[in-house]
Amino acid sequence: MLKVTLIAGSTRPEASTTRLCEYIARLLKEQGHEAEVFDLQQHPLPLYGPGEAYGHEEVLKLSAAAKGADALVLATPEYHGSLSGVLKNALDFLNSESFNNKVVLAANSAGGQVGTASLLHLQTIVRNLHGINCPEWISIGGAQREFDQDGNPADEGVELRIRTAVASFIELAVKLTNEK
Repeated sequence: MLKVTLIAGSTRPEASTTRLCEYIARLLKEQGHEAEVFDLQQHPLPLYGPGEAYGHEEVLKLSAAAKGADALVLATPEYHGSLSGVLKNALDFLNSESFNNKVVLAANSAGGQVGTASLLHLQTIVRNLHGINCPEWISIGGAQREFDQDGNPADEGVELRIRTAVASFIELAVKLTNEK
């Protein structure tokens, strides 16, 4: 069993990024894994900086959730060809203790059809924190960002793509966790 922390990097209520994280968490739980969504809209962080900010209650919660996980999912809306400022701010509070040798799945929700720039930026950050990027990633855009009232992707193709990426993520994370 894996313990997975999913960080939802949007501040919009009912954000498609957060709904994507909630759906991935449900898939993980259905397969017997533990999954916690750390929603940055529900857990506002101070701006990153040295000093007292590291002792902020929400920063301590984020750090504990990331360090305690076997694997991570980072999800962001794509803003101006990059990740959201709130997710970048959150990642700045974390260090390699949170990522070292952990598999990380990158996901995004883009206003256009798909957005890969933010995913590439996330993978660069993960690499610099000594995490292991999952070879799959998830990008939903445009009408693909729709979820039904039960929290499932409205489009069957999108649901299959998410399930495929999550299966690859789980497979790699289980292999690496068992080797530790």
